[in-house]
Amino acid sequence: MKKALFTILVAAACVTAKAQTTPDTKQDVLQLKEASFDFGKIPQNRPVTHVFEITNTGTEPLILENVQASCGCTTPEWSREAIKPGATSSIKVGYNAAAEGTFNKSITIQYNNGMVKTMLISGNVLKAPATSAPVNASISLLRQTN
Repeated sequence: MKKALFTILVAAACVTAKAQTTPDTKQDVLQLKEASFDFGKIPQNRPVTHVFEITNTGTEPLILENVQASCGCTTPEWSREAIKPGATSSIKVGYNAAAEGTFNKSITIQYNNGMVKTMLISGNVLKAPATSAPVNASISLLRQTN
């Protein structure tokens, strides 16, 4: 009886140990050409965009289920079509440069039933001038000569 109980416990321990060391079968098949982009200095009230290139490194089609920005000032655009193995696609990210100062925003890509990858954009929005350019007095002088 003790021998049978011992054998069952050893077998259960082996199964448990095997289950804990089994690697996750999901493979990361989305490769980003660049994971972040710095716009540098940009003028206030001038929206900017950047295109991130992605590649399907897997053997099955890659499906982008959702691409979501961390705030409403950042807007991603992407194709809903499956990306064939070895093929590339792009995600266009726009940023509304309305607020002055530095920014760091994240864009989360959800793909292939639960896989997630994050891209980052950053930059520094420079304050727009309070008034338009000053009037050029020499233009009025040119108009007076005949």
